[in-house]
Amino acid sequence: MQRIAFYTIYPFLLLISLLPFRILYLFSDVLCFLMYRVVKYRKKTVRKNIRTAGVAKNLKHAKAIEKDFYKHFCDLFLEMIKSITISETAIKKRFVVKNKALFERYGKEGKSIIVMCGHYASYEWLLSITYHMPHDGFGVYTPLSNPYFDRMVQRIRRKHGAYLIPRSKVRETLQKHHHEGVLATYGFAGDQSPQLRSKNYWQTFFGVKVPVFTGGERLAKEFDLPIVFARLEKKKRGFYEATIEPLAENPKDFKDYEITDDFLQRIEAQVKANPAHYLWTHNRFKHKDKVPSNLI
Repeated sequence: MQRIAFYTIYPFLLLISLLPFRILYLFSDVLCFLMYRVVKYRKKTVRKNIRTAGVAKNLKHAKAIEKDFYKHFCDLFLEMIKSITISETAIKKRFVVKNKALFERYGKEGKSIIVMCGHYASYEWLLSITYHMPHDGFGVYTPLSNPYFDRMVQRIRRKHGAYLIPRSKVRETLQKHHHEGVLATYGFAGDQSPQLRSKNYWQTFFGVKVPVFTGGERLAKEFDLPIVFARLEKKKRGFYEATIEPLAENPKDFKDYEITDDFLQRIEAQVKANPAHYLWTHNRFKHKDKVPSNLI
């Protein structure tokens, strides 16, 4: 069934990816109407998250954020499909990377890097940063349940010079690269909700105590890798910018969770500045009522 589903849907995805951008965004407008007004895709979750995060001044502002979010969300979805056929020239024009000198310096020093970002603006097109650095690019991800679509996603990333590492194999891969002397960049989107475990690190995010991912920080300390933050921004429809900022040059010099806390603060500031470009469909605050008693 999974194979049939893939070979039924893939031709339509390919056709969509071949559409000129102006037609693609007309399609996105139609999709937005269907998702927001008809299907109401995760609308309760989006509304609840915006309210919980406290990013809206009032009810009218909350509804405006919600509406703008769905427009951006549909753009993001179709841009991800567009990645199947988009050229290097086109994606470099539409996804600009600032402060690339940082990558070049680390490359000359023979240092691999950890890049941390949030699910903000075009985190999907961020994997195209491999066009702007001397490093091999790797993104940490959760494999899709359908292996055919999973392989498709991996092919799309490889087309733009990036490779995907399942979360379960990150440390193993870094260990291998470390021994082989591979110059690599590892991308972590660490702002979403991890599985609930007894050893979770809890921190305040938008005024709410939640468990957070700490893998980027822990691996950076273990393998002595500098960490940078990719500040993503949507300049206008179909055009994005990533500014690369140092987060921790020498991670071992930082106290536990200090880097993670800094990362979360930067994401929060980004979202507060323009809330519509954050991924509100994810149930980020689902564990807010499960805070261990010793942390309340």
